[in-house]
Amino acid sequence: MDTPLTRKLNNFVRLSAMDEGLIADVLEPPRLVEARVDIVEEGEIPRTVNVILSGWACRYRQFEDGRRQIISLLLPGDCCDPHIPLLDRRDHAIGALTQVSVARIGGSAMAEIMARSPTLSLAFHREALAGAAIQREWTVSLGRRSGAERLAHLFCELHARLRAVSLADETSCPMPLTQPDLADALGQTTVHINRTLQDLRGASLLTLKGRRLTVLDSASLCQLAKFDPLYLHLGASRMASRHALPSGPDRPGVADRLP
Repeated sequence: MDTPLTRKLNNFVRLSAMDEGLIADVLEPPRLVEARVDIVEEGEIPRTVNVILSGWACRYRQFEDGRRQIISLLLPGDCCDPHIPLLDRRDHAIGALTQVSVARIGGSAMAEIMARSPTLSLAFHREALAGAAIQREWTVSLGRRSGAERLAHLFCELHARLRAVSLADETSCPMPLTQPDLADALGQTTVHINRTLQDLRGASLLTLKGRRLTVLDSASLCQLAKFDPLYLHLGASRMASRHALPSGPDRPGVADRLP
């Protein structure tokens, strides 16, 4: 059964037809969640694992005064933590950024298929470790990358993740995030995001039109972002060749193209 989830897991370890059948057997019928509606709320008892089949969602924390921090972006194929039923309470909310189709796997069913298939157990453990690696890279971005570097890095990451599940081509991918979404993910203001987008467009690195991102100069965008896709662990050798950073000294001229 070909789904974004099986496509993603196949990047970590090759699944057999039996493995894919086990996943199909435990996936509950999908439900639609409208944009800007929570899929799960902070504080809930986590009895199920949520799988994003289509659309974009996010993990987030929000203060009482309305300030929100997007902790991670959830794309088609993402399993919203296969081990979450081990916790007593959810420490964050998951919200739909677009209309989302989401299917659940019961906590006991998830444990059962991982017990029955060592391959699935390895795949889901690698998926969880890759998620932790993405969180570490986001911490690096928030702490040390400049505004332009943060946004460029996020675009590089999202393109790579979408391409890994056959939802992007070589140079473009869907990009339904609003400027407030980008601001909440990158710890910046919408004014700063707008200015940075204009700078990246002005440097002929990308275009963003009709909810679609097109990368005009992949090598320069990766260089600006200091983007190395190995942390995604999505078939390391294939990803490295697909999004390789320039080797040797920095290519001249990239910084000069930005204000």
